[in-house]
Amino acid sequence: RHTILQGDWSSDVFSSDLMLSFLPAPLIGLIASALLVLNTLFWVPILLLLAVVRLILPWPPFRRRLDPLLVRVAEAWISGNSGWMALTQKTSWDVDGIAGLDPHGWYLVNANHQSWVDILVLQRLLTYRIPLLKFFLKQQLRWVPVIGLAWWALDFPFMRRHSEQQLALHPELRARDQAATRKACEKFALIPTSVMNFSEGTRFTVAKQQRQRSPYRHLLRPKAGGIALALNVMGDKFAAILDVTIVYPGGAPNFWQFLCGRMASVQVRVQSLPVPRHLASADYANDPAVREAFQQWLQQIWKDKDAQIEALLAKRRS
Repeated sequence: RHTILQGDWSSDVFSSDLMLSFLPAPLIGLIASALLVLNTLFWVPILLLLAVVRLILPWPPFRRRLDPLLVRVAEAWISGNSGWMALTQKTSWDVDGIAGLDPHGWYLVNANHQSWVDILVLQRLLTYRIPLLKFFLKQQLRWVPVIGLAWWALDFPFMRRHSEQQLALHPELRARDQAATRKACEKFALIPTSVMNFSEGTRFTVAKQQRQRSPYRHLLRPKAGGIALALNVMGDKFAAILDVTIVYPGGAPNFWQFLCGRMASVQVRVQSLPVPRHLASADYANDPAVREAFQQWLQQIWKDKDAQIEALLAKRRS
């Protein structure tokens, strides 16, 4: 098999042995980069055209017709990316837990974060199995050439990040971020959507782990604010929370290493968790007891995830 978009497998080892893996790594990287650019330049103008029509006709009945078209275009772009990945990557995929998902339901997806490659891994595995992943993005990413426009067209929310010191001095910033998140989630409620959240808030590095004094061996401390607000706005919509664990046994590749075909293997575990309805309906923003309960709930998930990562790595070492 040369594409994981064909067939239905919940526990499998997928390996792609494809034509270009014999080429020098820098040449593979250049070919993969060119295919990524061409695929993006083909689909993004179509996205923007549909987004402009939606901007002119912003009423909900029109949005309900146009948004699915935008999603189909985005899924076609992702399929194109999966195609060049299969052509240029020689990667072993060890995946468990993606059978039986509903492409017409709502999900909250929560994953650990190590590299930009995580996004391509998640898209390749979950596209067509669940609705299109919608990410919360840093405000600065709005200005990424071409792709920033695509994210805007797809209603990806752009969030400003503030330190605890900034929030202490200007508490109104927290309310502003909450309002922006709430507005985005209200749009997500119109058609089936998968809201994607990286609870660590940034990519893992050993330096960040040490600076945070993280109690986890393989993870940063999780932040509950984003997931709490998404549950508060859309908790009645979500069928489940998909807890995703991504492991790169050879070390997390940076994006250029990935393009050059240097991601030898990736392990992904997906676990469907029930939505904590008692927390979803509570007041996270204003009730310290609710915030503490949310933190404890998420920290337990993170403790289990850390143990799972250690077990997967130990199994590969043995």
